[in-house]
Amino acid sequence: MEFSKVIAIIRPDYLEKVEHALQALAIPGMSVSRVKGYGEYMDFYAQDWMSCHVRIEIFTPQSHARVIAVAIAESAHTGLPGDGIVTIQPVEALIHISSRSVVTGEER
Repeated sequence: MEFSKVIAIIRPDYLEKVEHALQALAIPGMSVSRVKGYGEYMDFYAQDWMSCHVRIEIFTPQSHARVIAVAIAESAHTGLPGDGIVTIQPVEALIHISSRSVVTGEER
């Protein structure tokens, strides 16, 4: 089975809405971390121009990645600069640490 990693950087106040959308898709797990940075939107009132966002990371079968990415984008959309980004990246291998099992894209 081939895997993808969906990474989203969104506004913190939209995390709960995104969580509900992902739970409706029965996504079994995700990682969330707080991040700071700037890109399209810069906080000119902050000393370093940085704004706070949340990064969501989800490992999923490749066939589900686009559906997950679209659900995140729709849930986090305000139409304003600084809404964030969603990326889909290929995963070469996935290793379950507890069982030491390795799943690669070559195993089908």
